Amino acid sequence: MAAPAHADDLMDEAKALFKPIPHAVPAVKNNAITREKVELGKMLFFEPRLSSSHLISCNTCHNLSMGGDDNLETSIGHGWQKGPRNAPTVLNAVFNIAQFWDGRAEDLKAQAKGPVQAGVEMASTPELVVKTLKSMPEYVERFKRAFPNEKDPVTFDNMAMAIEAFEATLITPASPFDQYLEGNANALTAQQKQGLRLFIDKGCASCHAGVNLGGEGYFPFGVVEKPGADILPADDKGRFTVTKTADEQYVFRAAPLRNIALTAPYFHSGKVWSLEQAVAIMGESQLGEKLNDKEIKAITAFLESVTGEQPKVELPILPVSTKTTPQPTAMIPR
Repeated sequence: MAAPAHADDLMDEAKALFKPIPHAVPAVKNNAITREKVELGKMLFFEPRLSSSHLISCNTCHNLSMGGDDNLETSIGHGWQKGPRNAPTVLNAVFNIAQFWDGRAEDLKAQAKGPVQAGVEMASTPELVVKTLKSMPEYVERFKRAFPNEKDPVTFDNMAMAIEAFEATLITPASPFDQYLEGNANALTAQQKQGLRLFIDKGCASCHAGVNLGGEGYFPFGVVEKPGADILPADDKGRFTVTKTADEQYVFRAAPLRNIALTAPYFHSGKVWSLEQAVAIMGESQLGEKLNDKEIKAITAFLESVTGEQPKVELPILPVSTKTTPQPTAMIPR
């Protein structure tokens, strides 16, 4: 293979602001990532019987075939209810400072518990989940292998830990941008380099930096100019609902931009379907600058360069329900 071209000033600046997605699974705080735990977590990620209807799994809203989300404005849950926010991608979520748009879950373990219990999503309970899992001998055996030092390993907490272990493997290395950060100046096109330069110089990188190009801090949506109510719904006050702090109204976690070209529609409201339009809106609302068409296209081209290799996940074969497995609840429209 030809040797990478020599690094330039733009590359040096990029290396100071961003980090490539690692090729190895990252360590997770208070959760050793073992093969047994990952395999169990994969089964649980695709397990619709964690929902009361037996129809909705983690993969329903975080589809690993479609960039780790559902490509809907907002997700559809139990009773065909429409959720309040756009589903973030699960890919590279392990690198975020916290989970959900408002950061209310401190890690992937906490995040995994939320949708299972939410009435608008999977509409189940910890007790029902444990009863369901214990009704199938294969799950009981797999929990024993994944959590070998516990007397009663089939617990709601361990369900969440197993899902977290699997989700930690859902990383997307080797994007053209990562190759650029690793020293290959030819990995980006001329237009993508122009977009990267603009992304840095215009100030986008002040919120969207680090390994995940975002996900590391909280910022008001509308630093300079608030978008209209069609994009920023007045009744969703973001992080304020978590902290009850007045100056955190309409504050959200900076969206991670990895694989952003795969995850339309955009923003927490899911109201924008065009990546170019999203770039233009961010320019005006966050930077106070009306970007011209050439700038928008260049930044969009750069954002397309951060799409990495998608995880290769073999669909798990799940245990068959038994006579003691709780029966599903009908999905009656609400």
